[in-house]
Amino acid sequence: MSKPFNPPQRILLGPGPSNVEPRVLQAMMAPLLGHMDPIYFECMDETQTLLRRVFETENRVTLVVPGTGGAGMEACLANLIEDGEEVVVCVSGFFGQRMAELAERWGGKVSRVETEWGQPLDIDKVRETFRKSGARILTMVHAETSTGVRNPIEELKSLREIRDAIFVVDAVTSLGAHPVGIDRNSIDASYSCSQKGLGAPPGLAPVTFSERALEKIRARSKPPRTWYLDIQLLDKYWTTARAYHHTAPALMTYALREALAIVLEEGLEARWKRHERNHRALVAGLESMGLEMLVAPEHRLWSLNTVKIPAGIDDARVRTSLLAHHNIEIGSGLGTLKGKIWRIGLMGSSSTENNVLLLLGALRSVLAEEGYASAR
Repeated sequence: MSKPFNPPQRILLGPGPSNVEPRVLQAMMAPLLGHMDPIYFECMDETQTLLRRVFETENRVTLVVPGTGGAGMEACLANLIEDGEEVVVCVSGFFGQRMAELAERWGGKVSRVETEWGQPLDIDKVRETFRKSGARILTMVHAETSTGVRNPIEELKSLREIRDAIFVVDAVTSLGAHPVGIDRNSIDASYSCSQKGLGAPPGLAPVTFSERALEKIRARSKPPRTWYLDIQLLDKYWTTARAYHHTAPALMTYALREALAIVLEEGLEARWKRHERNHRALVAGLESMGLEMLVAPEHRLWSLNTVKIPAGIDDARVRTSLLAHHNIEIGSGLGTLKGKIWRIGLMGSSSTENNVLLLLGALRSVLAEEGYASAR
């Protein structure tokens, strides 16, 4: 007979997931409803309404895709890109690269605008690439999780002076922690995840589509090759038609609904200020130990902090010691930054003054044990 699974209560300060408020977990203990139950439809409607407020949009098609942020990315690209269509993809890290790969897999002819990892995208370079192309789709990662860079999504709408286009934005690590402003920034399609700034467990991907994006999808010469992520089919389930599409993860919807309610009870601006305040406190503490941040101050994320690993310090040993002896999880680097940086998340309910102090104390202790002189 197997023993009960009793995982420890970690302090989750990696690139995601973040810790979850007790009342969000409590919501998942409510009775399970069927995916066609009218009471569950009420929960779906409430979740949509809350999501619109957090995305800062009036988009009618704002709903949840089962899956993590990658499912949201795929839903946006698979529905919008037709075979052979030109797409400009902005690449400033691992997840920009993933967008480019997915765009190609869904038949897009991709023109990349690239920058060095740790640097923000140059909007003039984006503008020039867009001008030279015939693309009517352009994608950008707002919060590049692999580097800790915040990219200039507010500049995208200026590209419409060149040509009308559909703008797709990855808000996986920014929604609920940074201003995203879907309508204010004229973004046509965007996706996020449940487990970072929104403060729910992983498993759902919020997406939103403007009417302009929907018009493009409706005008396709052929339906998208994806069935499960076909946004028009999903929309029929999420709206008054209530056409069966899939067995919805009801308990996860309960959790997301509760997490979104918490976000709005705090207030978006207050929540953004909390993330900024704790980010600045963390950076000050890290720099007081002689550690160096990867990203210039004006381009840093508040939700995901990237710090350079000092010479002679073993990346994995430090992270293992933090987890084993201090119960704190932080993340390693990805791609070209593997072994060169630590990624420290301060997202959702994990973004607290207490967590900042706990991490700084624990990291100072571990680095001292590793022989890092400035930590002593």
